[in-house]
Order: sequence, then C-alpha cells, then structure tokens
Amino acid sequence: MLNAIKGFFIGLALVIPGLSGSIFAVVVGLYEPIMAKINQLRRQPLASLRFLTPIAVGALIGIIAATKGVLWLTVQFPLPSYALFIGLMLGLIPFMWRKVKPLKFHWYQLFWPLIGFGFIYGLTQLSTNSQAENHIALASLNSPMAFGTMLFAGFFVVALMMIPGISGAIMLMVIGQYGTIYNAMGQVIDFFIALFKADFHAAASVLSTILLLVPFTIGAVLGLFIMARLMTYLLKKFEAQIYAIVWGVVLAAILILVQRGITPTWQFTIGNCLMVLVALIAGGLLTFFFDKPQEKKAS
Repeated sequence: MLNAIKGFFIGLALVIPGLSGSIFAVVVGLYEPIMAKINQLRRQPLASLRFLTPIAVGALIGIIAATKGVLWLTVQFPLPSYALFIGLMLGLIPFMWRKVKPLKFHWYQLFWPLIGFGFIYGLTQLSTNSQAENHIALASLNSPMAFGTMLFAGFFVVALMMIPGISGAIMLMVIGQYGTIYNAMGQVIDFFIALFKADFHAAASVLSTILLLVPFTIGAVLGLFIMARLMTYLLKKFEAQIYAIVWGVVLAAILILVQRGITPTWQFTIGNCLMVLVALIAGGLLTFFFDKPQEKKAS
C-alpha cells in the first residue's frame, strides 16, 4: 500500500513541468529497486511484477489525477501551487547533499552541476520557443505518421526521464507533444464517465484520442528497459558524479518553476508572501517526510 502511495506522488511529479518523477523515486527509496526489478523481469517475472504493479498503478492514478486536478490548480491558483512544487524540490537538498558528499571538492567538480543545469535549462528554452504547453499537436491516431510520432515520443521521453532529475513533462514540451499526451490522458477519465452514463456516442468520440497512448506506451516500455540497464551501470560506477549533475538539474527545475508559475502572476502583498511561504514549507516537509525511510535504511 505504501509503495502505491509513493507511486501516486511519482505520477503527480511526471505531469508538472520542472518536477521529476525519477528524482522522487530516488528520494522515497524506490529508484534503484525499480531499476533492479525491471532488469530481473525475464529471470524473476512474478517477483518483479509483484513489486512493480502497485507502484505502476499508483503512478497511473497520479498521472490521471494530475491531468485534471493538478493542472486545473496551477491555472486557478498558480502562486500556492507552484510554490508547493518549488518546496518539493527544495526538500531534495538534504538528500542530494548526502549523495554528493563522497566527491572531494575540486574546482573542476563544479563542471558536473553546470552540465545538468545547462542541459535542462537550455532544453526548456527550446520548448518555450516552439509550442505552448496546451498545444495539441495530434488530436487522434489517424495515420502511420501519428503512430510513429507517438512511438518516438514515448521512447524519447521515458528514456531521458529515467535519469534522476529529468522532467518528463519538460521533455514532452521539447518535442511539442506535452498537450497531445496530457489531453489524451485527460480523455481517459471522460471515456469512463461516458461509459458509466451509457453515452456510447461520447465514449466513441474520444476513443481515437485515447488510442494515441498505445504507441506512446510501446515506445515508453522500450525506453524503460534500455535505460534501466544503463542507469543501473552508471549509478554503480559513478553515483556521486551522476548526483552532482542532478544538483544542476534540480537548480534548473526550481528556476523553471519560478519563471513559469510565480513570476507571471506575482504581486508583492503580505497575503501573497505568506501564501508562498506556507506552500514552500509544506512542499519541503512533504519531501522530507518521504525521505525519512531511506535515511533510516542508510543509517
């Protein structure tokens, strides 16, 4: 049950631009076990599926909830919503510090976080210059080209977001498919509501949009298996360096969230300052709460 709850929060993080589902998986102690179980699927399928299924179900519920609920909150209440997300990222600092402590400080070690910061912030600038977040590039699965586009999108996004700190939502924006995917995810809820009401015409009308998720999922699974092996190897050999890069990714994510959610609607009032402060503290405490089990395990 606890793994399903953790999976739910990972799913939420996958939808919000700037947040990283993989880094939250790391913080709650699930990232390396997930990588290991994915790599063991062929040898120990039942044991691996028993572990992965509740996490996957929780993440799926989190994604679907976020496409309707969280994205609505970011539009209606941007300041507290984005301040909460920034707090979640700030709450990663104690965890990140523990991970990079093995690195002896030399000036050239600053190169690692600069790589992470430059990569993510640069990609974000590309995405903001190309497509709006709500732009729907594909409305339905109506051609082989649409199938191929979604297959590539699934592979590209999931392969990159397996790297701790990389935001899947940002990667979707980079290739101009953020609106497409989350529109399709949102239609899943509408589909089941229509079925529940026995409105089969309405259900059929959204089905071609939902079908976009089929090739996306196939590509995602391929990306997942390939990247799981690579990240397991890299974290075994270069853990401190990888997390030094992630430091830069986290700093870039905080800046991205400030620019996207705080700056456009900010007005300096006591009420706004208090609201943002409370949300920042709440986000930080939430991440710290989930980090506790891993901290105990490590000690």
